[in-house]
Amino acid sequence: MEAYCVKCKEKRELQNPVAGFNKRGAPITTGTCAVCGTKLVRIGKTEAHVGLEPPKNEKKEVRSEKLVIVESPAKAKTIGNYLGKEYKVKASVGHVRDLLRSQLSVDVENNFAPKYRVPNEKRPIVKELTKDVQSAGEIYIATDPDREGEAIAWHLKESTNMDESRVHRVVFHEITKPAIQESFAHPKNIDMDLVNAQQARRVLDRLVGYNLTPLLWQKVRGRLSAGRVQSIATRLIVEREREIDAFVPQEYWSVEVEFKPENLKKTYLAQLSLIDGKELTLSSQAAVDEILEDIKKASYVIGKIKKGERKRSPSAPFITSTLQQQAARQLNFRARRTMMIAQQLYEGIPLDGGSQTGLITYMRTDSTNISPIALNEARQYIQSVFGDSFLPSSPRLYKTRAAVAQEAHEAIRPTSVFRTPEKVKEFLSRDQYKLYQLIWKRFVASQMENAIYDTISVQVDGNGVKHQYVLRASGSKVRFPGFLTFYEDAREEDQKDGEKNIPIPDGIFEGQKQILININPQQHFTQPPPRYSEATLVQALEKNGIGRPSTYAPIISTIQTRGYVEREGSKLKPTEIAYTVNDLLVEYFPDVLEINFTAEMEQDLDEIANGAKDWVDVLKTFYGAFEPRLEHARADMPEMNAEPEKVGKACPRCGHDLIIRWGRYGKFISCSNFPECRYTEAYLEKIGVTCPKDGGEIVLRKTRKGRIFYGCEHYPNCDFTSWKRPVSTPCPACKGLLTIKNNKELVCADCGNTFSTDILESQEEMA
Repeated sequence: MEAYCVKCKEKRELQNPVAGFNKRGAPITTGTCAVCGTKLVRIGKTEAHVGLEPPKNEKKEVRSEKLVIVESPAKAKTIGNYLGKEYKVKASVGHVRDLLRSQLSVDVENNFAPKYRVPNEKRPIVKELTKDVQSAGEIYIATDPDREGEAIAWHLKESTNMDESRVHRVVFHEITKPAIQESFAHPKNIDMDLVNAQQARRVLDRLVGYNLTPLLWQKVRGRLSAGRVQSIATRLIVEREREIDAFVPQEYWSVEVEFKPENLKKTYLAQLSLIDGKELTLSSQAAVDEILEDIKKASYVIGKIKKGERKRSPSAPFITSTLQQQAARQLNFRARRTMMIAQQLYEGIPLDGGSQTGLITYMRTDSTNISPIALNEARQYIQSVFGDSFLPSSPRLYKTRAAVAQEAHEAIRPTSVFRTPEKVKEFLSRDQYKLYQLIWKRFVASQMENAIYDTISVQVDGNGVKHQYVLRASGSKVRFPGFLTFYEDAREEDQKDGEKNIPIPDGIFEGQKQILININPQQHFTQPPPRYSEATLVQALEKNGIGRPSTYAPIISTIQTRGYVEREGSKLKPTEIAYTVNDLLVEYFPDVLEINFTAEMEQDLDEIANGAKDWVDVLKTFYGAFEPRLEHARADMPEMNAEPEKVGKACPRCGHDLIIRWGRYGKFISCSNFPECRYTEAYLEKIGVTCPKDGGEIVLRKTRKGRIFYGCEHYPNCDFTSWKRPVSTPCPACKGLLTIKNNKELVCADCGNTFSTDILESQEEMA
């Protein structure tokens, strides 16, 4: 037997060979060189190894590190501040696995098994996390406390091959030291019911979107998309616009009378309510003129005075939908912006000493629950700042409005009510401060005492020559402001006003004679329903049970980026293509586009999350009805591909007609001789108004983020711009440029005066 001798530099006879194994358990033979006596080692199994057992490796792999995985680096930094040095906190930076983008990625024939893949951009992250997982003794997955967070936790476990025995799921609704410590003291397993509910949603959306989108490309035009929930939101906006278009204004008149009680100096206003005991119906000026003279000559006395008390309760703490609505109304934040800033406040902001601190609880929730600790904090704050009179006898508990809310969640609130907005203002950006102040105030107000009003309603009876009249006036005074001393919700700008609050003079009594001072007949027209704003669309989605807290902002963003909806000021208006796509989908897929059906599907997903339904059974039921409709649409849906619209100009390069095309970012103008000629220019949508600076046409433009504004067609030579839509009717005061302020008012860009929209030469300008 020979082995290589490093001293002799050649193979030598192996003397006194001894069979054995090295440290790794591999077979070797040791001996000495027959020439120089150097120790030799021959690697490999020989006959002498037969019957020998390799030594067992008694050394165990030592895993002492504790690994924590969250979604974002900001969250990782905040949590790392609260955990000891034995914890290593890493971020997955969102999802690490998803369905393949290039194919359906759902095996319809095999129980809808999804085919997941780690995207190329996430592979380095997964590789690094896998290395950390292998060396960790314990693994804590601390993703968000909702279905999507649970699904991310499961995908992390699967993609990094975690050992089940070392995996712990920790859930917390606020990133504070007590909450973190509590969750790590009581870890649990990944909840597969929540994971399956999220899987079912993802597969449902893929089945609908992946099948309907190519259909629209084939039948209508490219760059379109359809989705299970986005198409419902588009339908709501389209149907509202059709209501507005079909609306016929009805004329009606009101009569307001100014009275002075006998022997009193102050006057008040009363509305005419009944004529001869019947409800008032004055539909024309002629009808008003018939009674005006009789009203002037009638005698009046107070027939009835009713005094009472009215209480106004504070609103519940914010949930996702109400936060988005009030942020839109009070701060002019879009839904996406609101959720982005709320995410920052939740994940943590560097405060005193640079330590990251979570300022609010989890912001995707439909529950109004509040923890007992937070309730006690709020009551202590109210008592110390406002006094006992502003503190209810017991904490206020609010009933969750959602039919199937995730009750384990809390409402959106500050993590500590003693961390007032003023104390943290210097550490926050302007937007962060505004949103934190809104959340903080609404929460504190939700635990304050009611506002109390003293109310009075007066009925004035009129006795005319021809008719008997009843006029009414109602008023109220704040006896105790309660929560209103601190916070009040904002209303939608076109929300109808309630009953007028009329100042009623003191000293009136029943039977007292009333002296008529003035009569003011007013003409009105019934108004169409207002267009949806982002706030009212979220409200409608929530009311109809469409989507869940985490989906409201993405829905609104998607229907705008896909070109189905445009923003005009704060309102959402459907585009032409939205009508076409909506009508086709409603006709061929009535179930998918039915509001009640979509709401019932959300309930099915909730039942999957609660363990009451099997996710595969829900998908089978859905697809069983969806597939035949899909085949019918593929065969029978008419092609709506219209001829390209000509601009009316020739291409400056080749002379062919210029036409309007659709691209990734909407309409643009290109040569009809494409691809031989690649000339393009921007599409300018003229609104029929002359630029006040240079006489050019004012056109509709969009910012990079899709917000609509108005500018001159001669930009950059003319720098005129306006966020508000201009109208062709000149200002009555200065002949300047009028712009649309809201559904009822116009404002002059030059003198600043406001006017009613009734002065417009054409009401079409409000469209």
